[in-house]
Amino acid sequence: MSVDLHRRKLLRGSACAAAALAVPGVLASRLSFAAPAAGHARFVFVLLRGALDGLAAAPPVGDPDYARLRGELSLAGLAGGQRIDDLFTLHPALEFMGGQWREQHLTLVHAVATPYRERSHFDAQDVLESGFARPHASQSGWLNRALAGLPAAARTPQPGVSLGAAVPLVMRGPVEVASWSPSRLPQLDDDTLLRLADLYSDDALLARRLADATAAQDLAGDMDGMGGGRAGVQLSQVARTAAAFLLREDGPRVAVMETTGWDTHANQGREQGALALRLRALDAGLETLRTELGDTWRHTVVLVATEFGRTVAVNGTRGTDHGTAAAAFVLGGAVRGRVLADWPGLSAKALYQGRDLAPTLDLRVVQQSLLRDHLGIDAGFIAREVFPDAAAGGYIDGLV
Repeated sequence: MSVDLHRRKLLRGSACAAAALAVPGVLASRLSFAAPAAGHARFVFVLLRGALDGLAAAPPVGDPDYARLRGELSLAGLAGGQRIDDLFTLHPALEFMGGQWREQHLTLVHAVATPYRERSHFDAQDVLESGFARPHASQSGWLNRALAGLPAAARTPQPGVSLGAAVPLVMRGPVEVASWSPSRLPQLDDDTLLRLADLYSDDALLARRLADATAAQDLAGDMDGMGGGRAGVQLSQVARTAAAFLLREDGPRVAVMETTGWDTHANQGREQGALALRLRALDAGLETLRTELGDTWRHTVVLVATEFGRTVAVNGTRGTDHGTAAAAFVLGGAVRGRVLADWPGLSAKALYQGRDLAPTLDLRVVQQSLLRDHLGIDAGFIAREVFPDAAAGGYIDGLV
């Protein structure tokens, strides 16, 4: 099947989601879908810091240019991994997410990006967390601002909770939120490592040395039998704690979890290796969240996203460099599974700046659609207060 046919097919969405796809510049469908009763809905945002390689997490093995460009990192033809359709598959490490796909509770969002088009981790994360189109445009995060618009029945003394070493920007703002920090933290400062990665990104030798040292620390720091090192430190513990907060009758309705270590400049690996360990840890953490939430899982939506993607081609240190479009995942018992991808293809003329997967969907369209249709937040409030410079983005009906 040609890439053009893939574009037409994927824009139609899956048969189970008989709903219109509103992409930037296109008016949203007038179809409406019932949100969970106010107070029942739960939302979890999982932030992957360091730039997840979406072409590895959800490789487009059906694209005619994929295997050639990916070379030794290509996942085409490997056993394992949930096949999504004739274009996409999931990385073999994502077993739980594969099960969610089979249960029609996983939506794969591909060729997605924030409005940011440079390659600094910090500016990109600022845009991802603030919800604005440019870095440092706001001192508050889109998710904190959204909490102020929750329906009355869903409002609690602290409607949100942040789980991590510090409250991230996405959860900072005028609404009071709870916070929790694990008792054991990584020995190395992740913020410092990311700053060094940015500083060394144009120096092949220094970038490789830093990546090798970080990978060694990751493997040495494997904890709780989870694998994944830095990305997986206490993720199951964090997920269990998040579920405990979300299950409280008067507790938070929204939670934020974050993991680091997704900056795979060197020795990225395929079905095994540093990236596979991180993906396996992420997958296990999500499964723990599902288990701990019990029946509440059917009212839950989880959004997994990163600040930007990675280059299509492999670099000289068997890794990938900072890119543009990425993959995101929407899963949970309240999710209506589908593929959401206006796939641009990986041909030379289709690549962004000749090196990256081109973005065809603004991540904020997904975010505001979930706020409206899952959490029941008024669309006018979202446009005014949450994403004030994304009014033209439209909505995607039928995600939940």
